[in-house]
Amino acid sequence: MTSSLRGVPLSVLDRSRTRVGETEAETLRGTVRLAQQVEQLGYHRFWVSEHHSVPGVVGSAPTVLAAAVAASTERIRVGTGGVMLPNHRPLVVAEQFGVLESLYPGRIDMGLGRSVGFTNGIRRALGVEKDAAEDFVDQVRELLGFFTGTQQNHLQVHARPGEGLRVPAYVLAVGEGAQLAASLGLPLVMAGVRGESALVDSLAAYRSSFVPSVWAERPYVVLAATAAVASTTEAARQLLLPEAWSSAYSRTRGVFPPLEPVALRREMSSKERGFFEQSLQGQIYGTPAEVDAALGGLVERTGADEVLITTNTFDRAELLESYRLLAELTH
Repeated sequence: MTSSLRGVPLSVLDRSRTRVGETEAETLRGTVRLAQQVEQLGYHRFWVSEHHSVPGVVGSAPTVLAAAVAASTERIRVGTGGVMLPNHRPLVVAEQFGVLESLYPGRIDMGLGRSVGFTNGIRRALGVEKDAAEDFVDQVRELLGFFTGTQQNHLQVHARPGEGLRVPAYVLAVGEGAQLAASLGLPLVMAGVRGESALVDSLAAYRSSFVPSVWAERPYVVLAATAAVASTTEAARQLLLPEAWSSAYSRTRGVFPPLEPVALRREMSSKERGFFEQSLQGQIYGTPAEVDAALGGLVERTGADEVLITTNTFDRAELLESYRLLAELTH
């Protein structure tokens, strides 16, 4: 039987989640090692994320980590999912990606998000206000202008390196962010966090209002999803439990703990159990055939051009096996 996912480019976003018994340095090295492994499996891209002062996540400097990943791999595209632009000056971001593209030409992606620090203390430390995300569209325009040499906000200021390069830019979006990507003529990365119906509507609006640009001639949709694959449905569900428990713990205690092995019968309060089950909603898991049907069906219904997988679990060997089984569906 032909796989529904055959020929669909698959990519990985790794958030550098810490694990019990693992140092933060080991976590970062684990991210680099995973990039090497999924490159061998034929994945298209490997992206890293930006989080500041979040317990349990050490991916705080995405361009630095992307440089380490690019230096340790040979073919896979490397990028950010994403750089949170409100936290940075566009000139600095253009220079950083200019350096990356100059060192690893043709392999660098620039994923851009609009989130700011989630507490007042983090925002103060970053030097931004809560409403900084409202200027996102202007920040993106200025950033792209540094690459094309057309920005007018700072006359006689040039990104070196950067100006004249074409580092592919992607907008990480929810809701109205899809329209922003369309207006700027940029590829879109989007997840169905508000449900499949809302996702399909947003993507339709993105495609219908897309304005071709020097960055993209046509709409391009990267579907972000969580997917776990194993030999049985229950084994695949087990892979998602460490992150689900960590999420439930953070919602009830305010601390995002490192991933740890989670038993099915772990004792939880009713409130914790509610958050635990809620975190599993919308995630895709099962045998290869089950995931092929579920994820392949979602790709067909959304018309996605590519799938970006983010899966977190405690056991790195089991995570790699899940990525291996998923990759086999596309071959």
